[in-house]
Amino acid sequence: QVQLVESGGGSVQPGGSLRLSCITSGFTLDNYAIGWYRQAPGKAREAVACISSNGESPDYADSVKGRFTISGDNAKNKVYLQMNSLKPEDTGVYYCVRDAFRHCSGTVPADWGQGTQVTVSS
Repeated sequence: QVQLVESGGGSVQPGGSLRLSCITSGFTLDNYAIGWYRQAPGKAREAVACISSNGESPDYADSVKGRFTISGDNAKNKVYLQMNSLKPEDTGVYYCVRDAFRHCSGTVPADWGQGTQVTVSS
């Protein structure tokens, strides 16, 4: 059974940092790209970042480039999202997702975690 479990969300002031973690099970990260989506209140879910199964060429949404970094530890079945210089518009529920392919395909993932709340506010 595929499972993705996020942690690390919380409340932070603008300019602060958070590190999200995703623990995966039921499959091996060697075979799938993993990404992060987020959903702000009243808005549609959007792709934030994605990393391929071999860890090369990560993709980022333009709104987070230079501030967020996605990384993975295949041996530990974990994926991380380091978020720096957070802005109020980064507020939302962040989801860990499994791509259908080894590369970041850009298609809507079929497998989602339960989400973790990130709130950026002064």
